[in-house]
Formats: sequence, C-alpha cells, structure tokens
Amino acid sequence: MNIVDRSFAALTEEIRRLDEKELYYRIRRSFDAVPPQTQKSCMDFFNQFPFWGHLDPDNGVYQQIEEKQLVLYHHLEDFVWLYETLADYRSKKTLYSILSNWYRYDFTSTSQTKECLFDEYFDLDVVRCSPEEVVVDLGAYTGDTALSYIRNYGEDCYKRIYCYEITPETFAQLQRNLAGCRDVECRCCGVADRVGYMSLAGHDSSPSANMLEDTQAGEIPVTTLDEDIREPVTLIKADIEGFEQRALRGAEGHIRREHPKLLISVYHSNEDLWKIPRMVRDYWEGYTLYLRYKSSPIYPTEITLLAV
Repeated sequence: MNIVDRSFAALTEEIRRLDEKELYYRIRRSFDAVPPQTQKSCMDFFNQFPFWGHLDPDNGVYQQIEEKQLVLYHHLEDFVWLYETLADYRSKKTLYSILSNWYRYDFTSTSQTKECLFDEYFDLDVVRCSPEEVVVDLGAYTGDTALSYIRNYGEDCYKRIYCYEITPETFAQLQRNLAGCRDVECRCCGVADRVGYMSLAGHDSSPSANMLEDTQAGEIPVTTLDEDIREPVTLIKADIEGFEQRALRGAEGHIRREHPKLLISVYHSNEDLWKIPRMVRDYWEGYTLYLRYKSSPIYPTEITLLAV
C-alpha cells in the first residue's frame, strides 16, 4: 500500500471502531481545537447555507456535526467503495482529504488537494472533447461554464450547447454573455425528475445560490433532460443547488443510451458525495470516476464528480 492508501485505511479503520456517540464527540473535540477566528468562519458559512446543518455552539446548536457523524457512521462502507472505484490517486487523496476534514477539521490535506491546475469541471487530462459534443449546462448562471468550455476546448469543439438557468434576471445576463457564441440554446427553466412548475427560493449571498422548492403551485417551469432534449447528449454539467440527483434521474435515458461525460457537483448534501457516484455507476457500469474540488480548504465545497 502506498501512503495515500495507508492514510485512507487508517482513517476509515479509526472511524469504524467508534460507536455513534463517540464519533460525534470526536468531531466536536476536533472543532473545539480549531482557532476561534476559523471557528467563526465555519459557523458563518454553515449558517448562511442550508445544505449541511447549522452550527452555533454558544446556543447549543451542533446540527452540522450531528449530520457529519450520521453520514460517516452509516455510510463509511460507501465511501470505501468510492475510494476503491476512483481512477487516480489525485481523486483518492481528494476523497481522503474531504473525509479527514469532516472528521478532524483537517485543513492541511484539503490544502494539498485543492484543484489549481485547470478550470472547474474541465480537467484536460480527464475530460476530452471533440467537435461533435452536445453539451448540457445545468445551472448555467451567467454563462461562465459555457465560456470556460469554449476557452478550454475552442470555438469549433462543439456541435451545440444547451444552457439552463432558473433565475429570470440571471437568465437575461446569460443570454447577453453568450449572444456572440454560435449554436447555444438558453432555456429559462429548471431541470429535475419531473415536468411541471416549482417555486424559486432566492438567496441573499448571490443569485448563483438560488434554489428550486418542490411546490405544486410554482412560477418556474421545470423539465427533464429526457423530455426536453431529443438529440443525443455527450456532456452534462450540473451544479444546481441540491437538485443534482433529481436531474440525473430525469436524464436516465440519455445516460443509459449515450453515456455522456458527467461533470456533477457532489457537495450540496452530505449524501451526494457517495450517492451520486452510486447512481452514475448503476446507470452505466462503464463510467470511470474521478473527484476534484476547488474551494476553500477550511471546508471543501465545489466538489465535482467526473464520470467519463
């Protein structure tokens, strides 16, 4: 075993020996050892976004730690499966660093594995593209990912790009930013596992964090990729604030038939990191899986599963 394998094995064996209560208090003690200013940064971050649970020790709120304890205790073997499935040691060390951060508030390992070589999603060693690409950008925002794709692969390296964005004001900017690009279709709607309408939940930090709420009487049209795109798809990127699993279910036909490259955010819930890779491999066992992340080492977000 090399050093990465040994580190991951030691980490998982340590967690495996703990009961639920001890695991929870180990994580709490790790947080207590973090410098106060960094503790405050963590609390501010977790309390601003709803994905991982609140953290407010002064008021006895440890939901974020409780949620991490639950996923590590109940799904440790799923993480072991993922580690064994990942295709390179950059990915394996990335997974180790994320779990070590969850358990130990380990900032050193996450600093070592933060992606600095390539633009987000487009690891040129892994994601190879051709002029026949039909690209789907879920959570297109203002067109930053589409423009990054064109910058990385060239203006002649796609057949068509579909961009989906749920916020009307952002959608207007998306259209303006991509107006000079050929064969780009922009659609102001959400993508999930059903066709209908949902409500838009705005976020104070940025329109990029706006979310859909699954209501029966909403104003935002929602579709599935299987219903909305009839031609074969070769690449799907999804960063849609917790709707990634549902978007994948709504694209199951494309995935099973055409095996598009998948660039999927796996950080919007504690279960996404193991569950989305399971979903992807269930749809097609031929996928090769990689993991990259590109955010602050204090708490790793912007984690992307690359399935090619």
